[in-house]
Amino acid sequence: MQLTRRHSTTLLVTVFIIAVCGLIYELIVGTLSSYLFGNSVTHFSVTIGLFLSGMGLGSFASRRVTRRLLGWFILVEMAVGLVGGFSAALLYAIFATSKLYYVAMILLLLLIGGLIGMEIPLLTRILGGWGAIKDTLANVLAFDYLGALLASVLFPLVLLPQLGLLKTAFATGLLNMGVVGVNIWIFRHRLPRWQSLSVVAAGIILALLAGSVWSVQLTSFFEKQLYEDEIIYTRQTPYQRIIITRWANDVRLYLDGNLQFSSQDEYRYHEPLVHPAMSLTRSRESVLVLGGGDGLVAREVFKYNDARRLVLVDIDPAMTDLARSHPTMLTVNQDSLSDPRLEIINQDAFTYLAETSEQFGVIIIDLPDPNNESLGKLYSREFYKLARRHLAEGGVMVSQATSPYFARETYWSIVHTATDVGLKTWPYHIYVPSFGDWGFFLAAEHDIKPARFSPGVSMRYLNADLLAAGFIFDSDTAEVETKVNTLDNQIILSYYEQGWRRWD
Repeated sequence: MQLTRRHSTTLLVTVFIIAVCGLIYELIVGTLSSYLFGNSVTHFSVTIGLFLSGMGLGSFASRRVTRRLLGWFILVEMAVGLVGGFSAALLYAIFATSKLYYVAMILLLLLIGGLIGMEIPLLTRILGGWGAIKDTLANVLAFDYLGALLASVLFPLVLLPQLGLLKTAFATGLLNMGVVGVNIWIFRHRLPRWQSLSVVAAGIILALLAGSVWSVQLTSFFEKQLYEDEIIYTRQTPYQRIIITRWANDVRLYLDGNLQFSSQDEYRYHEPLVHPAMSLTRSRESVLVLGGGDGLVAREVFKYNDARRLVLVDIDPAMTDLARSHPTMLTVNQDSLSDPRLEIINQDAFTYLAETSEQFGVIIIDLPDPNNESLGKLYSREFYKLARRHLAEGGVMVSQATSPYFARETYWSIVHTATDVGLKTWPYHIYVPSFGDWGFFLAAEHDIKPARFSPGVSMRYLNADLLAAGFIFDSDTAEVETKVNTLDNQIILSYYEQGWRRWD
């Protein structure tokens, strides 16, 4: 087929858009799987591998198309728009209603990858009618790689935070269908059945538009299948999905599907986290909280009149804004984030410790469990080295450290990692009904005497006897040998996944 410059330009722009859409679908599946199951390295690695394998199979299969290349390309592109556009909704629905998520993910990635793998060879062969093969290949690959670059920037910075996963998938499907529409029109005189193709394309576009319009309702419907209680707040941020549920007097906060607190028993977690360190330090004048964007740690810290300054470092401004504005959160945290003694810094905790020169009498680490690489680094030897550097003389650090019962190796790896940087550690655990047996550890450069725990402030749960019992570990939770977690190996992710898998 002889092509004009207008035709070739249309096809090269098509290659560019196909590359954008293809990578976005890949990122959608990897991101959704990481949200639902954690361990982003595993899920993105599997996603990339399956997608590329699918592209290879599709490229091989394209050899069987020997005529009507343009018509076949348009049909394949319509299939990509339909399947890719509904990919996130389909996976979310399967996760919410069955245990076949991984089967569906594998099949979907192979299908989308296979379809996209067919498109590039078809377009290359079509473009071969306009110039030399070396120039054609160079142009196709250049536009393909440039499209992938654009997608890799747009997805995390614009699409995910502004649209969310489902609407991003539908919008990308519509972009695919836009390519279909333009190509049908430009090449209509060379397509024997272009009217029929237009009708099919219009039907797919209407389905994708409906999905996009109803994406919020679809997301809400699927989430209701996952959460037992009424969902009263949802928001997708660049960092996480925030959900608040309520049943009677029980308010619960979830980040990426993981429970962060229940208002019915959160005090049984926050009192053991905050008050031992606050009681045993030589000075409470300056306190650093890493995480704790819900304001509950700050609520406990501000029970001490001599706590004159609290720096709270939480990466997500949406979380801290929610905690100081949403009526339900204000009730739970007692409007602690409006206290004039508080300074909020929305920054990664690791980066903050690497850049600040301040020292603190108390450092409280209230970060989510290490279920992905971004969180795993906050339980690493390098992280604890930085934290130790910012402990004032006589200061005390405390951290939540997941469950010594449900994730025994994870818990002791965290403790051993802090010990490895030269800190003296005192591991302890408390029973929290919403979480089960939950672990913490105190750390300092000097000897502290936990038996001297005497906070002098009102508490609902913790007392000296309960804390003393927390330092005793039974045969199911007692110390086990583990490796130290470092940025290089992130062994804690394997411990965490293996530990919790036994209970899922």
